[in-house]
Amino acid sequence: MNSAITSCEPPSPVQRDDGVLSSHTDGQRRKKGQSRSPSTSHLAYGVLDIPPWYLCIFLGIQHFLTALGGLVAVPLILAKDLCLQHDPLTQSYLISTIFFVSGICTLLQVFLGVRLPILQGGTFAFVAPSLAMLSLPAWKCPEWTFNASRVNTSSPEFIEEWQMRIRELQGAIMVASCVQMLVGFSGLIGFLMRFIGPLTIAPTISLVALPLFDSAGSDAGIHWGISAMTIFLIVLFSQYLKNVAVPVPVYGGERKCQTSKFYLFQVFPVLLALCISWLICFILTVTNALPSAPTAYGYLARTDTKGSVLNQAPWFRFPYPGQWGLPTISLAGVFGIIAGVISSMVESVGDYYACARLVGAPPPPKHAINRGIGIEGLGCLLAGAWGTGNGTTSYSENVGALGITRVGSRVVIVAAGCVLLLMGMFGKIGAAFATIPTPVIGGMFLVMFGVITAVGISNLQYVDMNSSRNLFVFGFSIYCGLAIPNWVNKNPEMLQTGILQLDQVIQVLLTTGMFVGGFLGFLLDNTIPGSQEERGLLAWNQIQESEETRKASEVYGLPWGIGTKFCTSSCVRRLPFWPRLEHGGKGQMSVSQLTLCSQVSSGEQPRGNLETRM
Repeated sequence: MNSAITSCEPPSPVQRDDGVLSSHTDGQRRKKGQSRSPSTSHLAYGVLDIPPWYLCIFLGIQHFLTALGGLVAVPLILAKDLCLQHDPLTQSYLISTIFFVSGICTLLQVFLGVRLPILQGGTFAFVAPSLAMLSLPAWKCPEWTFNASRVNTSSPEFIEEWQMRIRELQGAIMVASCVQMLVGFSGLIGFLMRFIGPLTIAPTISLVALPLFDSAGSDAGIHWGISAMTIFLIVLFSQYLKNVAVPVPVYGGERKCQTSKFYLFQVFPVLLALCISWLICFILTVTNALPSAPTAYGYLARTDTKGSVLNQAPWFRFPYPGQWGLPTISLAGVFGIIAGVISSMVESVGDYYACARLVGAPPPPKHAINRGIGIEGLGCLLAGAWGTGNGTTSYSENVGALGITRVGSRVVIVAAGCVLLLMGMFGKIGAAFATIPTPVIGGMFLVMFGVITAVGISNLQYVDMNSSRNLFVFGFSIYCGLAIPNWVNKNPEMLQTGILQLDQVIQVLLTTGMFVGGFLGFLLDNTIPGSQEERGLLAWNQIQESEETRKASEVYGLPWGIGTKFCTSSCVRRLPFWPRLEHGGKGQMSVSQLTLCSQVSSGEQPRGNLETRM
């Protein structure tokens, strides 16, 4: 059976009989008699739905703002060890570069990767091994770079000091990314998925966010009043006012100008909260209600603390591969980054399942997971080539945003990728977003991380939680995922084997909570005796194999007819990352084609369209 979702442009909003602004008409957006599945009934837009273009832009900006804290934080964390603490202009260049590469990787992931609405961005999994490598005696910054009066940012000596370090990072990231590409495209990660069930996924997803309570709390603690206000606004808009329709003017129809209702708070809770909090911080800054002394409590809540970056950043700058020179490679750096790659892959697999659950999509099949991990490896390769000083991974913060906004359309993530590309090229605009006060970002993260933790725990619904075996596996995995990284961070000298590279690998792995918890959950769940039903594998596999099979092919199949109309030979279908066709021969294709340009020029409505409703 061949089904195609075709649309030349997003559907225009129309007014329903009850006066509520909707992005569809029942006859145009779904088959007659088709009902929405329970998993998507709570969504404003499902994964296959296409919102109006203007909503896509604003929703894309909201995703960009959600990821902004992490995207900006990674270059700023690395700045000191790259000898750039007194060079804010170069820091803004690194921020623009990571914006640009994240946009490219996001588009690759949505179109050719796992095809779920997941934003790609810099990964904290690479930060620890990067800092470990830069702390080696050969790469420690000279003392004169710590003195602002002695640093001439335009001198060739200073430029070579920081560029030689980032080139070393580039080489390590590019080599390590090849390992991730091999694991993904060879099907190894998909093979391991047969041994991974809810008791492995639940602690892995939960520990994506739980260990970050310290950093989120520290950012929020810069000014608890501002962060509490941000939290209050997000909760107010997303939970209490989500069913409140706001009157908005609409042009079109028989009456050219009319008023319709739009669920503004349900669709834009994060964007509205950030803008309001940002505006209040600006007013408090202008009126000097916030302290002006850098050491005073609440100083970082001011909107002018990063004004120098905004003033010095150019209006237009196009990042390009090798902009800092030819990358160099060292064994210590490669081994350290490989440890970060392992942690990143574990986190990404958990993000795939969390994202699929939030957007009402079936669990990702093995070929989609293989492809997603492989494309993330390609993204890390591009990030290394461009010189971001970091890799890319699926952004857990934006997975949490999907649960709050109830907008799971991957077209919105395409818009977010385009926004990232533009922000990477327009340095002044990108630097302006970097001025969002720290407590506003911290308050937003507290909400997002809470949602991600809840999503991880929700996977236990498939497991018999009356079983003492399952209680032990989950509880022990979660607790060790918090306790072991905490101890290793406080006692790094206790893990000295005498081999520097091995020490770095061990330290990175044991300080990554999601790796520790996920590994223990995987090991215990597969070694402690238990029935398939008790472990949740029976219900888990039934969902993977039979739930909305046709929709699974629509969500995870390749676009533009690849694998259904083109490249359908038996040799290609044996590739572990290639979509699988259902039985029925070459003439009957099961993977639905999502095309953004309609092939229907007549007045006949396209068949197989799904409902989109707000």
